[in-house]
Order: sequence, then C-alpha cells, then structure tokens
Amino acid sequence: MFNKILIANRGEIACRVIKTARSIGIVTVAVYSEADADARHVRMADEAVLIGPPAAGESYLVAERILAVAKKTGAEAIHPGYGFLSENEDFADACEREGIVFIGPPASAIRAMGLKSASKALMEKAQVPLTPGYHGDNQDPAFLASQADAIGYPVLIKASAGGGGKGMRRVDAAADFEAALASCKREARNAFGDDDVLVEKYILQPRHIEIQVFGDTHGNCVYLFERDCSVQRRHQKVLEEAPAPGMTPERRAAMGKAAVEAAKAVGYVGAGTVEFIATQDGKFYFMEMNTRLQVEHPVTEMITGLDLVEWQLRVASGEPLPLSQEQLEINGHAMEARIYAEDPERGFLPSTGRLVHLSPPPVTDFVRVDTGVEQGDEISPHYDPMIAKLIVWGEDRRQALDRMRQALAQYRIVGVSNNVDFLARLVAVPSFANAQLDTGLIEREHALLFPPAGDVPAEVWLLAALAELLREQRLAQKKAVRSADPDSPWHTFDGWRLNGRAGRRLMFRAGEVAQDVGVAVVAGGYWLTLGAQQILARGSLGADSELQAQIGERRLRAAVVASNERRHVFFEGRAWPLAVVDTLHVGGAGEEVASGLCAPMPGKVVALMVEPGARVEKGAPLLVLEAMKMEHTISAPRKGVVKAFRFAPGDQVSDGAELLDFEGVE
Repeated sequence: MFNKILIANRGEIACRVIKTARSIGIVTVAVYSEADADARHVRMADEAVLIGPPAAGESYLVAERILAVAKKTGAEAIHPGYGFLSENEDFADACEREGIVFIGPPASAIRAMGLKSASKALMEKAQVPLTPGYHGDNQDPAFLASQADAIGYPVLIKASAGGGGKGMRRVDAAADFEAALASCKREARNAFGDDDVLVEKYILQPRHIEIQVFGDTHGNCVYLFERDCSVQRRHQKVLEEAPAPGMTPERRAAMGKAAVEAAKAVGYVGAGTVEFIATQDGKFYFMEMNTRLQVEHPVTEMITGLDLVEWQLRVASGEPLPLSQEQLEINGHAMEARIYAEDPERGFLPSTGRLVHLSPPPVTDFVRVDTGVEQGDEISPHYDPMIAKLIVWGEDRRQALDRMRQALAQYRIVGVSNNVDFLARLVAVPSFANAQLDTGLIEREHALLFPPAGDVPAEVWLLAALAELLREQRLAQKKAVRSADPDSPWHTFDGWRLNGRAGRRLMFRAGEVAQDVGVAVVAGGYWLTLGAQQILARGSLGADSELQAQIGERRLRAAVVASNERRHVFFEGRAWPLAVVDTLHVGGAGEEVASGLCAPMPGKVVALMVEPGARVEKGAPLLVLEAMKMEHTISAPRKGVVKAFRFAPGDQVSDGAELLDFEGVE
C-alpha cells in the first residue's frame, strides 16, 4: 500500500479521497489554485501546494505542474478524482514515465474509451448492443446532416470526447440541425479541446442506467450492480439511485455481463462505469464508458457496504479485488441528490457568492453528506457549482425516499441561489415517487416542478417578525453588559412608556409583495398584528438561527437567517427569502435599465449571433455566453433592434454587465 498520494483535484471528491486515505493511514497531498487557497480540501490534506491561477487551464489541467509537485513531495501515486485530468490518457502515460502510479485505468483503456466514436466501434466488435447512429470520422456538416436525415428525427448530437452533458444537443427537425451542430461543436471544443461529434437516434422516454465495474491487475473483473441516473436536466444528472427500480435479476445479469465484457475488451483496471440507454420495455444499448470514479458512486457504496475509493487504492497498489462476483450483494436502496449553487427558476443558471449560512441535515448511518465547502466558503465562477451530494439509505425505495424528503427539508443554504427547494418538489412528484422514470421527467413534470409563486403563509411573516424582535432583544442585552451602567432603563426592551405601551411596525417584502406586522411588547412576548389578526407570539432564538416559537396556540420550529437586509425563513421544508424594509426610508429601488440586456452570471462571450443594427423577433438568439463550461444563449426579450454590442467574443463579463443596446419596436 502507498505511504503518500497526491490528489489532482478539488472540491468534494478531493475531500472524499482524503477521508478514505486517512482512514487507512495514507498521507495526502492536495494541490490548489489561487482561487482555492482557503478551500476545504486544502485545509483537510496533510500537505497542500499552489499550482497556478484560478482558471483550470492554468492550474488543475496543467499536468507538468502536478507531476512536479508529486515528485517534490514524494507522492508515490496520484488520484485524479473525476473531471480535470481523470480521463486524460497523456497524463496517465506521463505518470508512468515518471514512475508515479496513476490511480485509474491504463492509458490504453482511457484512449480506447475516451472517444465515443472509437469506443462504439470497439463495443460493436465485442457484440455489446449499440444505439443506431453515425459514429465515424467524417465531420463535414452537410454529411452529418444527411446522416441525421437517414437516422430520422429526433436525433442526439454528442461530443465524441465529451461527458457531463456538455457538447450535447437534441434536435427534433432538420431545420434546427445546423445551428445545434455549430453550438455543440463550439461547446465541445471549449470543454474538451476536441469538436468531433457523433449523431445518434434519440430514444424516446429512455432510462439512463449505468453499471459499476471494477478490474484489477490479476485479470479479475466484477460488476457492483447498477445505478439509475434517468432524472436529468440538460443531460446532466440530478438524482441517482441504486438499485434501478424495476430491474429484474435476469436483466441485471445481462447488463452486468455486457459491462464486464466491455471492460475486459480494453484491459480495464480500477473503477469504471459502463453507461447504457434503456427502453421502457427493457432493451439496452451501450452509450459510453467513463474510465474513472463517478460522481454518483456513493449510492453503490451505500447498497454494498463497500468503500470504492479504498478499492481503487488497493487495486492501484497491486492487490487483487477484495471480493469476487459471487460475494457481492445488494442491501437496501440508496438515493443521491446533487445540491448545486444554481437557480432553477432561471433555467438552472449557476450562482456564485459566499455561503453565508450552510446547515446540512445531521449525518447518521442512513444520511451522508459529501461536500467540498463549509459555511463562509465561496462558490467560484471558475469551477463546477456543486455544493454537496446528499445520499440516503433505506431498507427499500419507499424508506429511502422518505429519508430523502426529510433530509432535503432540513437543508439550509443562504448566500447563493440553490436547488434544494426544487429537489424537494422533484422527489415529491408522483412520477418519481412511483418510479416512472425517464430522462424527460423534469420537462414532463414542469408544471408541478415550477408552480406559480403562491402567497407567503401568515406563519412566515410572523416568524420573520418574531426572529427580528428576538435579535433586537439579544443585541440590546449584549450592549447592556458592555456598558458602564448595565441596569440603566435605556437598555430595557420591555416596551414600557410613561403614557402606555409602545407600538411599532415591521415591514417585510417578498418579491413585489410588502407586508406590515404590528408589534406591541407584553410580558413574556409580543402582540403581533397581521391584517385583522392579532396573535400572541413568544420564543427563543438559538444557535444556527434556530427559532423555537409559539404563535398563538401553535408551537413551531423554524430557522430565520439574517444576511444584510435579507431574512431567509426556513419553515416546513421550504425557504422563504424576505427583505426587511426600512419604514423610514424615502425613495424607490432605482429605475430598471430598459435599453440593455444584462449578463445573468459572470462568464465569457463566445459568439455574437446577429449583426449590430439587425431587426429581430422576440426569442431570437443574440449572444452566447459561456459560464462554468456550459453555454447560455441570451435571447431578445421582445421584437426590436440590436443597436450595438458592448463586448466582443472572448471578452469576460461580470454578473449584471450590460451586454448590448437593444431597442424595442411595436
């Protein structure tokens, strides 16, 4: 076994590897960019070395720097995590040349499976079922369009070197093929440095099922059952579970056998995943092989009781697989939800900023949280916006689902937009609850997942007001203790006045809705007036902004987190962002700039879709912005004229920057 390893990654996977390495006595070396100087993985590792500026292309993707750090620190092996250099065959080769063990498959296996077109040809020889499509080298746009016509729409354009949903477009009609191909190639070139694509038949209502495989250097290869990763948005996984609902033992064995044959065909060593598209009637087709550990590997760990990172380390050090196929068993059911800094209401746009408040659910034998951040850390625009992976286990799917709902209800995040409320709605929709799964579930259930904003419950206004009053009281008590005369009546907070009780009002705003709450201090609490209702409220504000409240006859538990003028009320599994309104302030919030279109996030302009002076219809694409390795199209909000662009392709823009001058016309 190794004495010291280097982790060539960041975030939650680096922390995950460090945790296992430490448990078996291996010293760890972290690498970090300037943006990650105070990151959690840096704080956790035994050693940490700076490797460059924030951009991944100048730090985490620079193989020479990482190898130099490994040699300087005496690391015997490098764990690449996932993403970055994990599937880079040149890096694996370079490790071998330098006498450093690459904790992953041999470069030949990465090379064989790295390009989707080549891997499909290899799988065809191994008699693994393939999706109908064109997987060749001819990249002429007209030829690819003709292949799409021959396959029949809808088709899927996929980056040959891609993964993670990047460089992938569904096309439903021939008229849309040219634009989709150009966008797909551009995104693939930016993400992978290779713009070759393949074109496949788009399987309607497909399920995405993957098989975890593991090989060693002694010729052994096993499969550790399957994961269902069908619930996706924009071809990126959102929820994963194991085992796959409705999987029969016969189909599991057939898919497992095909996955092992695929791995053996390339001499695979270590952890890998063979991904299949499956039809609702049980047919399955090889899609690709990920020659690394997957983001969703914890659900496999939860149902097998195994540590796959430990298996990676043991296999890479030359040990045989710890278990044979006959010794592997499934126990219970597990689910994983990916907690992202993103705004589902705005097309899942990534969000950046400081995690002002971060309170995950308590970790137990049944609830696991894998994360690379802590409260106070920054979500940077330079990397993937994942906050954490929330994993739960149950004796069956129903119990796992109940635990996932409860855990999401306990998750509290302030400082960045996030998808926790969206995930809570997602696991509650009948189609997911009843395991009616396919990759179009989110789009199909759009009405349930994106309901119109409802009225703020009366309890939320009252809880916000009570928390505000309790904070004021606590602040007054702290000031009294620090003052020269702590018993002065000026420090009291009991509302006493010479001519009667004091009355005041608090005002909160949720979107465009403002709400007054009248306040009168009484013995042991407050009379709160909300509309025509007057309610006695009392409570205590504890650590982590926890609020124990009694509102009238009801005892309620909530959390109210203060961040500048915002008050985030977490109540009954939902987050309600409110703003405190200064009732003495005179003036508006400022005028909206009507002539410009603003960047919804920090990013880089990659393409201008029209010429200055062009007249466009509502919804016409105007500009393409790249952020966090994904493209986002800025479209015309109405019919109008593009007067001028304020940025050129290649320019970096900040969140809220005006991108172009636009004039609406009737």
